[in-house]
Amino acid sequence: MEGGNFVDYVKIHCRSGRGGRGSTHFRREKFEPKGGPDGGDGGRGGHVILKGNAQLWTLLHLKFKKHIKAEHGHSGSGALKTGKDGEDVILEVPLGTVIKDFETGEVLKEIMEDGEEYIMMPGGKGGLGNNHFKTATNQAPRYAQPGEPEQEGWRVIELKVLADVGLVGFPNAGKSTLLSVLSAAKPKIANYPFTTIVPNLGMVYYRGNKSFVMADIPGIIEGAHEGKGLGDRFLRHIERNAALLFLVSAESDNIKKEYEVLLNELAQYNPQLLHKKRMLGISKSDLLDEELQNMLRAELPKDLKCVFFSAITEQGIPELKDELWKLMQEEV
Repeated sequence: MEGGNFVDYVKIHCRSGRGGRGSTHFRREKFEPKGGPDGGDGGRGGHVILKGNAQLWTLLHLKFKKHIKAEHGHSGSGALKTGKDGEDVILEVPLGTVIKDFETGEVLKEIMEDGEEYIMMPGGKGGLGNNHFKTATNQAPRYAQPGEPEQEGWRVIELKVLADVGLVGFPNAGKSTLLSVLSAAKPKIANYPFTTIVPNLGMVYYRGNKSFVMADIPGIIEGAHEGKGLGDRFLRHIERNAALLFLVSAESDNIKKEYEVLLNELAQYNPQLLHKKRMLGISKSDLLDEELQNMLRAELPKDLKCVFFSAITEQGIPELKDELWKLMQEEV
């Protein structure tokens, strides 16, 4: 999923370095023409390493790096000199990056902290020099170990958005408009589905110099967990939000059903998402009078906090902020 400078998915082929060969050298000096074995070990092959960087927010810098190759280790030499290690390749990635095996889909690692490193493709160990193989019965071994071979394979690197509150809703539910009102973010807004095709982040300022980060997740449609519409790649961003604000427009024919469809899409994609803190926001509520709001509220689940608001008139916006802050302080 790409838009502008935002890239959240890359597939790269990685190859680590092979280990250097051990040396079969023998000590030869002026007064010792038949010295013993003194072959050094080979150097380690270079690793391919991922490193978390809190200053990055996109995988754009990796978009055109399809093949990553680390340096091979150098061979050992005489006088027990170990070969130089192959140079590592370090790829910096944003926090919230997930590494998967392309063939199996297995999640190998999630980078969550600044400076955290993960060896995505380890280099081969260097081979032992002949000095290691001398024995009482074999004083002059003429063999050494070759270095371990390199490793290679395809890896998928995906970015999940990290935010305190994620906005979940169908296309055109008013998520981008709400984010633009609550924060300084300026997402693209228009009256047609899928206006948002990449996640937008905004800093929401609260009372007492407090703040929290809100993410406008691209709209979900029924069947998104099966890849319908713009696919389930949007759903993975929801996993990286501490709390979820479900948005349903007051123009909806059946608010309760729409909320249940959204909840089901999350459950089908990852049942663990149902354990996240959540509340429901009814957008465009300036279209409803108080009596109609009360009627709709009576139809909704009793254990679900619901706030009616309008991003255009800012009706209910202070209450929405208050309830979101309370939600974030709750224990799961």
